[in-house]
Formats: sequence, structure tokens, C-alpha cells
Amino acid sequence: MADFKAPTNLEELDAQLANDRRIKVAGIDADGVLRGKVMSKEKFLSAAKTGFGFCSVIFGWDIVDANYYRDSAFSHAGNGFADIEAVIDLSSFRRIPWEGNIPFFLVSFNGADGKPLSVCPRTLLRSVVDKFRDLGYEPMSGIEYEFFQFKETAHSLAEKKGVDLQALTPGMFGYSITRPSLNQEYFYKIFDQCEELRCDLEGLHTETGPGVYEAALAYTTASEIADRATLFKLACKNIGVQYGITPSFMAKPYANQPGTSGHTHVSLVDMKTGKNAFTRDEEDPNAPYADIRHLSDVGRHFLAGVVEGLPDVMPMFCPTINSYKRLVEGVWAPVTQSWGFENRVASVRLIGPPTASPKATRIEFRVPGADMHPHYALATILALGLRGIEKKLELNIPPLDEKSSREFLGARLAKNLRTATELFKRKESIAREVLGDEFVDHYALTREHECKVFDEAVTDWELKRYLEMV
Repeated sequence: MADFKAPTNLEELDAQLANDRRIKVAGIDADGVLRGKVMSKEKFLSAAKTGFGFCSVIFGWDIVDANYYRDSAFSHAGNGFADIEAVIDLSSFRRIPWEGNIPFFLVSFNGADGKPLSVCPRTLLRSVVDKFRDLGYEPMSGIEYEFFQFKETAHSLAEKKGVDLQALTPGMFGYSITRPSLNQEYFYKIFDQCEELRCDLEGLHTETGPGVYEAALAYTTASEIADRATLFKLACKNIGVQYGITPSFMAKPYANQPGTSGHTHVSLVDMKTGKNAFTRDEEDPNAPYADIRHLSDVGRHFLAGVVEGLPDVMPMFCPTINSYKRLVEGVWAPVTQSWGFENRVASVRLIGPPTASPKATRIEFRVPGADMHPHYALATILALGLRGIEKKLELNIPPLDEKSSREFLGARLAKNLRTATELFKRKESIAREVLGDEFVDHYALTREHECKVFDEAVTDWELKRYLEMV
């Protein structure tokens, strides 16, 4: 909120918690899930000084708390699932409006040696942001989430086993100004309580699809937007519980409907001038492509880096088995290594003059689904862009336009998580270059685990198709 001021030291913290007796804290795991606890104020104030122990198993198990099929380097039975250090981030202070305004703080994780944990999502993103700051740039970002709403509870979901769920509203009605009236208390509470949570929305509307909403999170720094994106999901789920509604950020719940996206907008601000570093002062008549005649050299290198590295980092944007059901030909979700000016079928959409103002120049990354891990996705986009700037990469793929064929301009992106993970972890992968071996080895393990669990599952499709007939 406008008059909110996060504490900058322990004295301010103590004063702001004067009337509180319990505080909630949470960290973020490799699937983007918040894992935390409620602490007494006395314990919290002590932990704010020294950090506190947090079981490392959150980096040793999957999204449903099952241990990975083989040991993670960071957490396993051999090391007793030893504690890692949770460091409280005072600047993340919020109050949770649906829980009586209980104070809330995010934490980042250090290893047993006291050094930042490479797989900690907030640490990974901060490390890339710091490299940009060293170059004089502040990365900025906005995220748009599409997500389904089901008139279901945790109990009814379990009873129905995820099948034949009731959508919050029927049919297709994007940008409707009447459908939100059907559930207006829930709809407006999302908007209002996100603002109270310091997770401001620029817009909230219905999107095409049964019970689908789209929310645009207010543009801010990259580090902050990733935290807000995680908290936005938390807000929707907790507010939904009050109305018997389950919001879902699964990429594609219905086979016969479009999937839901997590479109991510990125730009750089010159920290000396405050200007958008992607904007060129004057149009470049000699630009290799007319579509980038208003894009600065920094912007061109950044864009080239993202486009070149895209095929090698797909698990960072599309992390689940289901993610790839959304990435199919013939719908708006992109499927190729591609870019284009104001082109919504490209993987990377360039926005700027002459259709947008120079200060609004940015890159929209359209590959991620609503199931993306915002910290990992943003860290990867920025790391690829940084590589492009440092290597002064040039675009070697022409832009998509109304005359071009998507199939022949760039590589087809991975069609499933297994293929994506194999590209991600291979020795010569750009992922290893920009994210480091330690992180890639761990995250590849987590995705291989997802594939193994899926391979061993017996699905409803199999039962319906084979049980009687074979």
C-alpha cells in the first residue's frame, strides 16, 4: 500500500510488531510452492538476527512431498535431511489480510556452510539481478497469469480424483463485463486483498474458457515481481477457499480447451539516467530487420541471447508433464524458437515504437504457462539476456510476420518434459553456461523425477481405452 514502509533494521522491526504475538514465514521450493510456519514473536525476533534452521527436505522432495527417486545433492537420507539456514528478508514484510493481518516474511536459504544455496529460487534470481546492477541496469518485469476457477473444494477434488470438475462459470466469454457479477465478492476480493498484500494488480478480467480469469501484476523490479507472482497464487487459493472455489494454475486442465499462460514482460532501466535501456534515441535506418529499428544495441543483444538459448532451457519455463500439452500447433501458445514485433504467436514478442511509447519498450516472453516457477523463469530470461549482452550476440533468426512460416524459421521447441530435460542437462547446454552445473544437475534431477513418476502412473485415459477392450 502507498503508506507502507518495510522495516530496514531490527529496531524498526520490533516497533512494527509491537502489537503482534505470532508471525508467519515462508520460503519457496523448486516447484514454486511456499513452505513455511508460524513462529512466536520471541522466536521470530531471535531468528531475524541470526537466521534459523529449516529442514532441507524441501529441496529433496517433489510437489506432493515424495522424496526424489535418487538423492539430491542438497538433501537426502545420507545427510539426515540436515537443516539449511533460513534468512529472513525484512524488506518482504507484509500482512496477510485473510488471516487477520498476521505479519508475513519471505526467507532465502543458505547451505550448511553459510553460503547462498544455489537452488534457492530467490537466491538464483538475485544473483542474476546483481550482475545486471553491476553493469548499471535494473531489470524490470510484469507478469500476466491466466488461470481456471473450479467450484470445488480440496475434499471434492479428492473425491472426484480431478475428473468431471465444475467450472466456476460455463462456456467461453473473454473480457466479459457481466460474468464477474456471478461471483463478484470473490472476484473483487482478489483485486482488493492483493493490494493489501502489496501485490498490486494492474488489471483483472475474464479470459476465454470456462471459469478463466486473467490478472496482470503491476510492473516493478524483477526481484519483487517474482515474489509477488508467488504470493498472488497464494492469495487466489486462500481467498478461493472462503467461497468453495479452487483456482488452478495448471497449464492445461482440459484437452479440448486452450491452456493458460504466464506471460512475462522484461525490460532494463539505466540506473544512471532512469531511462529504458531497450529504447534507441533515434530510429536506426540500417537495422538488419525493420522490426528492431527502434531497439537499442543492448536490447538487440538481450533479445538475441533469449532467442538463442530458448531450446536449452525449456524446463525453466514449462516445468511439468502437463506444461507441454499446452504447447501444440494451431493455438496461441508458441511452439518454435521465434520472435516477432507485436506478434502473439511468436515465443518472444517485441513491444515498442511505433505502436507503443519508447518508455514502454520491452520483451514479452510467451512460452511459460501459468504453472511456471516465476523466480526460475525470470532468472533464466535475464541470464540468457545477460549472455547476449556480454557476447554481443546478433539475431540470426528473422522475425515472424504475416508472410513467414513458423515451421521453418527456428527450431521446434521440445514436445515433452523428458526431451526438454535432456536438452537442458546435456554437457554443451547453454543452461549450464548461464545457470551453472550445480543448479542444472539438481533441477534436472527434479524434472527426471517427474518423468519417472508419470511413466509409472496408470491414467484414466488408459483405463477407459484398454480396461474392457483388450
